[in-house]
Amino acid sequence: MKPCTKTLLIASLLLPMSIVTTRADTNKATAPKPAEHAVTSTPTPKPTPTPDPEHPVSSVPGETKAQRDARMGWWRDAKFGMFIHWGVYSVPAGFYNDKPVSGLGEWIMHHGKIPMTEYQKFAEQFTADKFDAAQFVATAKSAGMKYIVITSKHHDGFAMFDTKVNGWNIVQATPFKRDPLKELAEECRKQGIKLGFYYSQAQDWNNGGSAAGGKWDKVQEHDMDDYIDKTAIPQIKEILTNYGPDTPAVVWWDTPVDITKERAARINAVIQKLRPGLIQNNRLGGGVRGDTETPEQNIPAQGYPGRDWETCMTINNTWGFKKNDQKWKSTETVIHNLCDIASKGGNYLLNVGPDSHGEIPTESVKMLAEVGAWMKLNGEAIYGTSATPFDMLMGSYGPTKMDKKGKPVTPFIPDWKWRATSKPGHVYLMVFAWPDKGSYTIPVLKQKITGATLLADPTAKLTVTQDDKGTTISGLPPKAPDAIASVIDLKY
Repeated sequence: MKPCTKTLLIASLLLPMSIVTTRADTNKATAPKPAEHAVTSTPTPKPTPTPDPEHPVSSVPGETKAQRDARMGWWRDAKFGMFIHWGVYSVPAGFYNDKPVSGLGEWIMHHGKIPMTEYQKFAEQFTADKFDAAQFVATAKSAGMKYIVITSKHHDGFAMFDTKVNGWNIVQATPFKRDPLKELAEECRKQGIKLGFYYSQAQDWNNGGSAAGGKWDKVQEHDMDDYIDKTAIPQIKEILTNYGPDTPAVVWWDTPVDITKERAARINAVIQKLRPGLIQNNRLGGGVRGDTETPEQNIPAQGYPGRDWETCMTINNTWGFKKNDQKWKSTETVIHNLCDIASKGGNYLLNVGPDSHGEIPTESVKMLAEVGAWMKLNGEAIYGTSATPFDMLMGSYGPTKMDKKGKPVTPFIPDWKWRATSKPGHVYLMVFAWPDKGSYTIPVLKQKITGATLLADPTAKLTVTQDDKGTTISGLPPKAPDAIASVIDLKY
């Protein structure tokens, strides 16, 4: 699955208070369950008298700024992560009965209206025979990524882990017979990468959860609260406790169709009891805003002031593997996106969709290696940085373009010239259009610049002059040190 369908995207991104979906809007709210579902017996952190004024909304009630900074520190510094959508949907790979099914690859069961008994047969062909956890993690690490978030269960309800809740999982239903999440957790520790889990808490088309737009197979009909109590919550407990005290580092919820406030509270109570302080995104539902905003397939013009945020984006057009989707993003586009997101204080969660054999597409691996080469030279301008000191770059860079369904699209804008990030003592200028006159002028900086260095060519002798009209860097080589983005480190 990937995060959302096109119909769910706007709701999940633009309604941060409730994170409801189109489907949820049309359904009647279910009355709260009796006392057995009460969460009062589960202790939650007590509010402190001085909550963080910079981030007033949090998954930890009342935490102070120091507590928030400590809890979110690694995530804010990481900036760049890998999303992995992998599951049974990679077997049909966009085709059903030899015909292409439109839409996202991981939504094929839904969009193709495939009966449960037919869809479940795909598990027999999900061999994962070429899966190598070390290679997955190494691919992310070589790209300069600092964390991974993988689908532990997508909307088709198939568990990519050794769950004891039911047999619809990779260990019992496929020839693979292993738990890839366990192998990934071990490799992430070895290679120094954080691991998070995506979990579809609401939509579940095989285990009785909800379905956006309604169900299409009579055997899918099931009580939603029964599903939450007997499938979702037990599986959430498993992914929170079976992989070590450091894993998951993040829980990534999605498409909260039919998640009421009471249902969300029951799920959140499990987090607070087993892993209090765990980083959660904003898609649990029921008014729970979590820790991070999650714009999908777009970069907000001004970021999210006062909120930690993370743009999730595909490398081609789909999240789960789809064999006829060959529209790959270029290395240039991905690097420019990364620079733009970092300049606005956000993280970039870039997706790969392995096939049913467990291989990440060659096109993705090649491009990620090229991004990694850039990051080795210029990562200092990305990791651990804060947003640009230039207000002009926090605003809109032009009219927002919309697709035919009203979804905002933000492709690379040819007239982009540069972006900037900052950290104590440094302003990093990421130049996309290299000047041919040996000097470059940017707006006024309040800091007194004491020196400048090209990250890709530290031997270059640069000088900086400042006045009330702007800041000018001189001594630049006639050719850009990097054809995609050259970084100038302005020191103060």
